[in-house]
Amino acid sequence: MAALELDHLIDNQDVASPARDDLRDPGRLDDVVARVARGGAAEVDAAVKSAHRAFQSWKKTTYAERAELLRKAADLLDAEADSVVELMARESGMLVPTNKAEIGMAANIVRDNAEAAETFLNAKQVEDNESWVSVEKRPIGVIAAIIPWNAPIILAMRKVSPALVCGNTIVVKPAPTAPLGLSILLKKMAALFPPGVINIVHGGGDVGHALTVHPLVGKVSFTGGGAVARMIMKDAADGIKGVQFELGGNDPAILLEDADLDDALPKLLGGAFRRSGQFCFAVKRVYVPASIYEEVVKRIEAEVDKFKVGHPLTKGVNFGPINNKGQFDFLKGLLERTHKDGYTVKELGSVVAPETWEQGYYMRPVVVSDIDLEAELVQVEQFGPLLPVVRYDDLDQVVDSINDSELGLGSSIWTRDFDKALKLAQRLEVGMTFINNSGTSRLGQKNIPFGGVKQSGIGRESSPIGLREYVEYHAINFHK
Repeated sequence: MAALELDHLIDNQDVASPARDDLRDPGRLDDVVARVARGGAAEVDAAVKSAHRAFQSWKKTTYAERAELLRKAADLLDAEADSVVELMARESGMLVPTNKAEIGMAANIVRDNAEAAETFLNAKQVEDNESWVSVEKRPIGVIAAIIPWNAPIILAMRKVSPALVCGNTIVVKPAPTAPLGLSILLKKMAALFPPGVINIVHGGGDVGHALTVHPLVGKVSFTGGGAVARMIMKDAADGIKGVQFELGGNDPAILLEDADLDDALPKLLGGAFRRSGQFCFAVKRVYVPASIYEEVVKRIEAEVDKFKVGHPLTKGVNFGPINNKGQFDFLKGLLERTHKDGYTVKELGSVVAPETWEQGYYMRPVVVSDIDLEAELVQVEQFGPLLPVVRYDDLDQVVDSINDSELGLGSSIWTRDFDKALKLAQRLEVGMTFINNSGTSRLGQKNIPFGGVKQSGIGRESSPIGLREYVEYHAINFHK
């Protein structure tokens, strides 16, 4: 199959670069899926200036006009999903059903932001006998959106749709290891909007840097790791511009003694091993009471052993490869150190097509038991299919250990007792807690401000609170 040629999008026109990078299938490293244009400062400057020109008229459009275009964009995502899901599997290693579900959720995110803005964008006005006050919301200008590889459609739409509905324009930098599905869909979306409202520039860290320091960029929204966030924050400081970060998490799952294991364990393991564990709010450590520990470990190992590992387009596979070499090498090193520390390590699941195992970044899912509360695997964000299961006797000790972490994105509690779960949730220093599941319901998707505390991020995405990231406030006080 011939490799695709992927260009930048500037002012609604495809723009090539003399340099290109090969994008390889992480499950078949000899397969070059695409040759992606490599941008630099020149392409960034052209894209930002295009977005800035478009902003001068886009900011004057009404909320109703912007919301209508976003609803059309959401419909387009639904209609075009089947055209890109297999390509996304080849670029990212994620399963086709996972990609299909991601695009559907992304379409809902677009609709939710369009709906939430109707009330959010209204000015707040108060009056007394002496004066009249209006607090109005205005768009910021050009937004730079830097997107990671693990769930690019969802994570891009959490930035693109609130930015646009608030009247901003945007320049998107997709991840170098998963730009295809996102770029194809974004280009089709861009055709619905005036030229320059949506722009795309491909490249590595130098493109991110050029975006962050560009004087016409008003704010940078980034999803990814803390090390890159620190660099963006330092670069943004020179221009005193805003940042919004959704960063990593080391999300704990706390089972209580009365948990319904038949219901809880399948949901918990789905939350741990979906995308081979490569998503920010995955369950990354499990705390189990000593009284049920042996039973839970046995049942977890039995369920995880049912995974079939291989290329996502191979029949019967339900567990794909790691996306890139850097993450693969980190996980292999972490697994090796965990072995050396003497914990009970079980590499589970069956390998589909073992003769191709060395042709991709494959790992079997791993369950680690009899592991210390302070072990490296428990305390770091692994972002992969390595799951520690920790025995506890003292719930207060567990809470203290969780709260001592530098990270605080999500968490989950598993119990039949809602009141007990609520009291425990309110003690956790995290941005989100899910009770008896490992993610948001449809109601939660519309209303939960997604994000974390401490080094898990700055600001929030989704819900009306997430719209605050994309406006400035202008107050007017009339003295009678």
